[in-house]
Amino acid sequence: MSEQFKAMMIVEDNGKPRAEFRSLSFADLPDYDVLVEVAYSTLNYKDGLAISGKGRIARRLPMVAGIDLAGTVVESRVAEWRPGDKVVANGFGMSETEWGGYTRYARLKSEWLVPLSEAFSLEDAMAIGTAGYTAALCVDALEDWNLIGSRKGEILVTGAAGGVGSVAISLLANKGHTVVASTGRTETHDYLTSLGASAFIDRAELSSKGSPLQKERWLGAVDTVGSVTLANVLAQTVYGGAVTACGLAGGMDLPASVAPHILRGVALLGIDSVMAPQDKRKRAWQTLSDHLDRSALRSIARTEPMSDLPGLAEDIVAGRIKGRVVVDVAR
Repeated sequence: MSEQFKAMMIVEDNGKPRAEFRSLSFADLPDYDVLVEVAYSTLNYKDGLAISGKGRIARRLPMVAGIDLAGTVVESRVAEWRPGDKVVANGFGMSETEWGGYTRYARLKSEWLVPLSEAFSLEDAMAIGTAGYTAALCVDALEDWNLIGSRKGEILVTGAAGGVGSVAISLLANKGHTVVASTGRTETHDYLTSLGASAFIDRAELSSKGSPLQKERWLGAVDTVGSVTLANVLAQTVYGGAVTACGLAGGMDLPASVAPHILRGVALLGIDSVMAPQDKRKRAWQTLSDHLDRSALRSIARTEPMSDLPGLAEDIVAGRIKGRVVVDVAR
């Protein structure tokens, strides 16, 4: 193993966070249980905010960016993990309070790791990444609400061409659901149709303030946008339906009424991927293994070198990224 390796760091520059590449050594890494040789990470919206400086994601500096990783165990001080094990890690404060995945090597707490299913390669795992794993958490939550398999109706996915939306569409369609994709980019319709979307709604129809109760349409929804969009989705959800909320691209506010909840029994299910317990994590990865179309996965993702992260970060914040970007940390 080389004593020096490259990492994408968020550092402080005149009181503001700034991204730069730095060389690290093993002595620089945190003193945690498991040393992992990282093969791939991904680019998520939160990563884009951190690297572009458009959002203060890191709560302590300097910080290795990247909220997830896939790699191979090199050293372990616990019996649960052995050299050669293939693992995935995401959340648990990575890139916020704990060093993240944009590095060739990472030392991690053993409880952060999930074993990688033999169904996926390391590159596949990061084509799925935090976004795909979050999508699976959403689908599992809808299933727990007795929506999947028990009732017929349309399932809406907002932010459909993004990472969460793309995987959610594939999973829901493969479970036999009629999926409606909300997007503002008509050029993505063929791509979303290939994933399983049956119909489309322009995101502009959901982004203007509407009445507290609207015509019932959605049996369920996966919302990645929040704010006014989420309020409208709730107002359009059918009696007894449920909406999973996992994103805030449109804002952290929720200008909504209690009317859908107390008059139609609509459930708003919050989805947290960061601190989700191991049983939910393992179930989500099993859902992905069982229901994610491998050919769809190849169409969802592309792999780019870590050296291109600055430009890619600008693109994802500006909404120019379709699907998933896998980050090859060795390049």
